Amino acid sequence: MHEPKQSAQQAISRRALLASTAGMCVSALGARLAMAGPPYDDPVARFPEKTALRLLNDRAPQLETPWRYFKEDLTPNEAMFVRWHLQPIPTHVDLNTWTLRVGGHVNETLSLSMDDIRAMPAQEFVAVIQCSGNSRRYFAPRVPGGQWGDGAMANVRWKGVRLSDVLERAGMKSGAVQVTFNGLDTGPLPATPDFVKALDVDHAMQQEILLAYEMNGAELPLLNGFPMRLIVPGWYATYWVKCLSEITVTDTKFDGFWMAKAYHIPDNANASETPNDLAKNTVPINRFNTRSFWVHPSEKTGETEFANGATIPLEGVAFDGGSGIASVEYSLDGGGTWQEATLGDDMGGYAFRRWRAEWTPTTPGIYQLKVRATSNDGETQPVDAKWNHGGYMRNVIETVDVTITGQEDG
Repeated sequence: MHEPKQSAQQAISRRALLASTAGMCVSALGARLAMAGPPYDDPVARFPEKTALRLLNDRAPQLETPWRYFKEDLTPNEAMFVRWHLQPIPTHVDLNTWTLRVGGHVNETLSLSMDDIRAMPAQEFVAVIQCSGNSRRYFAPRVPGGQWGDGAMANVRWKGVRLSDVLERAGMKSGAVQVTFNGLDTGPLPATPDFVKALDVDHAMQQEILLAYEMNGAELPLLNGFPMRLIVPGWYATYWVKCLSEITVTDTKFDGFWMAKAYHIPDNANASETPNDLAKNTVPINRFNTRSFWVHPSEKTGETEFANGATIPLEGVAFDGGSGIASVEYSLDGGGTWQEATLGDDMGGYAFRRWRAEWTPTTPGIYQLKVRATSNDGETQPVDAKWNHGGYMRNVIETVDVTITGQEDG
């Protein structure tokens, strides 16, 4: 039987977060521990329940995962990136009083405690969570917004209950159109639009949409949405509402700010536009595109120089919006020729797919290594990065320059 009361250690941790976050405008400098290292020259900060993460902003918190953690199949909870929109953020949640309210266009309004939810059939799977603005700092021309590197993503094992099970328990009335999701975060002023997101009913009822209360076998860190967050596999994290407290079924299309205006992309196949010709038609951002990355070698960890004749492990991760990764290819000559990498264990269509190869260079010099992935639905990465004014959905064949030192053999 799950006991909702927090342990003394948890209570102290939550209070520490309250004290830390409440004074963040003063304590941010004190939280800076060191420079983040290549290629980031930004400070890093340590928040409660978190290891040292790259600090983009402290009010509301934006913290990026250091690249070395992507050498692990699952991103540790303490290293997962943090992205909040509104300040103040929740700093304490008491499971003895917290409930998930389900209402609107339903037959029965629900108020579910964590014990109620844990008593329902649990589901568990691995899925990538990725910020819409991941890799925004590489857009050219630069665009406003949090200047994320590539670390605004994580590969996590989520556990919770299906949203569809909760909605069926409430009983949606005929004519239901969308389902909205609201968390415990609030804006600084009454006029600040509440952070509410929406899914169409058909999407909300899909079996993979989860109300998660655990990640990687433990409670969610408060900064990542304790006690519950919405999981929308294959879609950008703007929909993954944290500290979830209210679900509402509507019989009309929801027109709140965070759906009608924010997080919009050009309404075309690659979500692209140009600075001189902005798209006239836009739609809310939705499904991931296909991506692959170098984990080793990597400029992000400073591992780009090797001795001639040494066997160099090549490794990275790839993912897409849910069809799964069919293949990963790498090039050692700047894209002139391509070889197929070996794919690692399949953790599911929504998860990272690790890829590996080996290379033994025989000639010193500087080599441009590239990687591209192809999904099971045939999507791959473009040669040239597309641009949009929001800095969303960055995608391109990724490149790392490697230096091979030493004398040429023979």
